[in-house]
Amino acid sequence: MNFDHFFPHPVRLLAPMEGLTDPLMRRILTDIACTLGAPYDWAVSEFIRVTHYPLPAHVFYKFVPELHHGGRTASGTPVHIQLLGNNPETMAQSAVTAVGLGAAAIDLNFGCPAKTVNNHKGGSILLQEPEVLYHIISAVRQAVPSDIPVSAKIRLGYTDTSLMTDIGDAVRSANASWLTIHARTKVDGYKPPAYWDKVAPFTTLGMPIIANGEIWTADDAKRCIAEAGTPHLMLGRGAVTRPDLIATIAGLEGMDWATLYQYQLQFLADETENQNGLIGRYKQWLGILTKGYTEADTLWHIIKKIKDKGEIEQTILASIKKPTQ
Repeated sequence: MNFDHFFPHPVRLLAPMEGLTDPLMRRILTDIACTLGAPYDWAVSEFIRVTHYPLPAHVFYKFVPELHHGGRTASGTPVHIQLLGNNPETMAQSAVTAVGLGAAAIDLNFGCPAKTVNNHKGGSILLQEPEVLYHIISAVRQAVPSDIPVSAKIRLGYTDTSLMTDIGDAVRSANASWLTIHARTKVDGYKPPAYWDKVAPFTTLGMPIIANGEIWTADDAKRCIAEAGTPHLMLGRGAVTRPDLIATIAGLEGMDWATLYQYQLQFLADETENQNGLIGRYKQWLGILTKGYTEADTLWHIIKKIKDKGEIEQTILASIKKPTQ
């Protein structure tokens, strides 16, 4: 099956980041992108871990509530479901369930560097066993309908890049629809730099290649595209730090702090039962925003000790009021 229709132009994707790009953050970031005229082509969910048994429907609805709305965020951005595990059979059965619930595509995580995940033989540790990658991707590909894409996300390797060719061959042989590559090894973690040039050899696999890692600015995106040899990008922490990153990459006007405050209030307005958790997650985001906006740093030092949501909201509003002349 040809999936070129997913790539009518250079795609821009919102990365899956555990504990960060949850449904609320996906809604906010995709809404901002659409407002700025540069919508994401799709977002990928946080990984959903598959262990000894196939996942039931309620697990998918918990991690991807967008399934209740056609598999799209409120702004209309598609959300692809990402699975993580090492058992081909349960991964395949779980993928079938996800598709039955309306998933438009299945992505398979072989890149997560988290120690807990790797200790349970999931994520990037599987890059040491390309044959296991092959069996998992192949099992999922054969289990879901042929018109549903099955993609993979990897790093350049586990301890080093010596198995890059074997990994690429395994992904191709298993008939993956496309491949996203975080341009570092597991051991590299998230430490700069990203080795975009090492993504280039994968472009000979005969499938779309999406580059990811260390894209913080429009200039970074240009260099990544040139060095990786692919026009397709996945944006991660840079998109959380500067929610307008996707727009500036497209050459459009960004979003200033005086506009972004509205989305911070939308974040805090979420009706989750765990309001204390919501406040903690907002503070996490604000802490990340300090790397992209000087105004966020000032606000962070005021808000970090405030526990009442109403007081936080009032502090945000006060921060954007212009001084009287």
